[in-house]
Amino acid sequence: MSSLWKLRNPFRSSLSFSSLSLRRFSTYLAEEDKKAEALESFIHPSAIVHPNAVIGRGVSVGPFCTVGSSARLGNGCQLYPGSHVFGNTELGERCVLMTGAVVGDDLPGRTVIGCNNIVGHHAVVGVKSQDLKYKPGDECFLDVGDNNDIREHTSIHRSSKSNDQTDYAHTAGAIVVHQFCCVGSFSFIGGGSVVSQDVPKYMLVAGERAELRGLNLEGLRRRGFTYAEINSLRMAYRKIFMPVDVNSNGLEERLAEVEQHEELAHIPAVCSMMQSIRDSFAENRRGICKFRHWSGS
Repeated sequence: MSSLWKLRNPFRSSLSFSSLSLRRFSTYLAEEDKKAEALESFIHPSAIVHPNAVIGRGVSVGPFCTVGSSARLGNGCQLYPGSHVFGNTELGERCVLMTGAVVGDDLPGRTVIGCNNIVGHHAVVGVKSQDLKYKPGDECFLDVGDNNDIREHTSIHRSSKSNDQTDYAHTAGAIVVHQFCCVGSFSFIGGGSVVSQDVPKYMLVAGERAELRGLNLEGLRRRGFTYAEINSLRMAYRKIFMPVDVNSNGLEERLAEVEQHEELAHIPAVCSMMQSIRDSFAENRRGICKFRHWSGS
């Protein structure tokens, strides 16, 4: 009998262990169900959400909001009361639209907002360009990256041409950019600046009437530009905007000198900057921001 008990005892122990495992598994399933419920989207009864709109998990749409037929909201987005998403617009994950914010427009083209963006109270993003040369029916675009805080009452419009796009430009607070101005990629506009002419690629501008103050060095480093690329851009900038003899050559001659420079002529970043500067003097463009010869870079 003793030996029989010894034989049965492992079985009972195993059975007890299995029961414990089943209870733990049931608890795990219950917790997962709660998580799944938490991820369900909430749409307030007063909100108007088109049935064709794509709504991710855990999305919250507050009272009196509007979500259009071609809109796509990523997981975890929050629309506060009275905010709206129109047109072919995509919001990445965890975007927040504060009260009164409007994103997108019912126009050909699209508006794409990356992840972890906040669009402030009554900001207007991705609507029709203010450029009077925009022709109704033309595709126009706005692409905004990740981790941006677009503050209240900001307006950011779509491009006026299908081949125009945004790319890593950064602005501080309380700036004004005149219509028809182009802000180049990887550039930075200092706080309180009034920009009335083009800002070329990679440049830093500041001032009540914005002037070139050098290169956006910190922004270039953060975006992964190499030391060699940055050094080449600095050398080109000095030759163009900080000549030793300011009366020796005009801007066009200094640009040509850089384009023929043995070390700089074949650096893609330098060529891109040069093209951006030249484009600013094309027909119907406003030229580049003023610069001081003593500006550092």
